[in-house]
Amino acid sequence: MTPEIAELLDKARDSLARARIILAAGVGEDAGRDAYLAGFHAAQAVIVARTGKIARMHRGVHRLLSQLARTEPRLADLALFLRQAYNLKAVADYELGPGARVSLDRAGEAIDRAAQFIAQIAELLA
Repeated sequence: MTPEIAELLDKARDSLARARIILAAGVGEDAGRDAYLAGFHAAQAVIVARTGKIARMHRGVHRLLSQLARTEPRLADLALFLRQAYNLKAVADYELGPGARVSLDRAGEAIDRAAQFIAQIAELLA
């Protein structure tokens, strides 16, 4: 594992830890956003490992991970998680009004899935 990949996985784990702290504080939007970011950084790690490319924009990470999932089916669930979790980030960052909330249950589910995502990526790259 290269230092860059290790740093991306560390960043993913840091985002996951922050998401858990924020969830415990009762803030669903920020917990959901950090769960997404945990998955985002783990996806960057697998992309670098498999392609040598570093995607920094959300769209590029989603696209490259989806491409990898076509040839490596075990990444398909991870690509789906990332697309779904992006909605939590979008709600937290852009939505307005009474419906613009991320429930604690939904954020908690995203955190659990992000943890699985990170563990799977770390296992794939070990």
